[in-house]
Amino acid sequence: MPEYFATVARGLETLAAAELQRLGAEQVTPDFCGVGFQGDRRLLYRTNLWARIPSHILQVLTRFPCANAEQLYQGIQTVDWSEYLRPNRTFAVNATGKTPALNHSHFTALQVKNAIVDGQQDRFGERSSIDITEPDLRINIHLHDDHCTLTLDSSGTSLHRRGYRPAMGKAPLKETLAAALIHLSAWTPDLAFFDPLCGSGTLPLEAALIGLNIAPGSFRDRFGFETWLDFDLDLWNQLLEESEAGERDSLQAFIGGSDRDPDIVEQARANAHFSSLDSHLSFACRELADVEAPADRGVVICNPPYGTRMGDRQELGQFYKLLGDVLKQRFKGWKAYVLSGNKELAMFIGLKSSKRMPVNNGSLACQLLEYELY
Repeated sequence: MPEYFATVARGLETLAAAELQRLGAEQVTPDFCGVGFQGDRRLLYRTNLWARIPSHILQVLTRFPCANAEQLYQGIQTVDWSEYLRPNRTFAVNATGKTPALNHSHFTALQVKNAIVDGQQDRFGERSSIDITEPDLRINIHLHDDHCTLTLDSSGTSLHRRGYRPAMGKAPLKETLAAALIHLSAWTPDLAFFDPLCGSGTLPLEAALIGLNIAPGSFRDRFGFETWLDFDLDLWNQLLEESEAGERDSLQAFIGGSDRDPDIVEQARANAHFSSLDSHLSFACRELADVEAPADRGVVICNPPYGTRMGDRQELGQFYKLLGDVLKQRFKGWKAYVLSGNKELAMFIGLKSSKRMPVNNGSLACQLLEYELY
């Protein structure tokens, strides 16, 4: 059975593993910044279409010893590339990791490229071209402990690029992280969902996709596997039809957000309109001090600014205090979750957290703080 590897943000491996199991993956094994699993071609397509947390779904071709450039070259040439690449198709190589002898990713990628095109020249008398923007085949090389893992990227561009968000505010959350935060909150579609600092709307948009059972990949123009030589168009169309047939017509509870910046709120509304979710979501331009709970119970999730300059601390401290006051006074009966990238600022919230979950926002180590509001 084909072997795959889903890349995920650090700290989300267990969460992604549970999601992949729900989608039908077998032999699921969480690893560092990823999850190994097995399944057929249908599962490969399905995980790209439905998985909300992974960034890329890679198909493992082979592993081999790789202590130096010569072993890398020879290992790549043991693959029958005619199964995956023809001279009239383009490709790109991405290299990660290193060994003592192969410690420069550009050189590693160049060595892989040379091994592939040299083999093509010998066999066909012509070779594929490189296209780093939209190649027909994305090849990944990972070096670790004098071994090489060779994979094909079935996703193409990162899966966090859902395709529904043309407008983005400052420092937007990646869609994959937003989905992970929602899963960590244990929110269910029968509960109201609200983000009082919604920015361009990523958290409410992701919650709406879950609530309406809409596949996150249904907005994308293309996946990497669609230009593979063995692409099964009939199977892919079947999965798309099944996905569309399973969508819900309406939400069970309120989902929305607010922000003080009218331009940012318009971006959130534009994203909702672009994804045909505008009739389901509510976005309001509102100061944090004026925010009211939209229902008797539900889940609040927000991502306040972390403060990158020393002068921010006092002003943001007051902002965090206001956030805590609003949650305590206006959201009784709710659960609140705050993504904090600054422990000192989080103390200004003035509420005792019932849980602290480590989460990485890009390269920044954060905590998702849970507050039960009585």
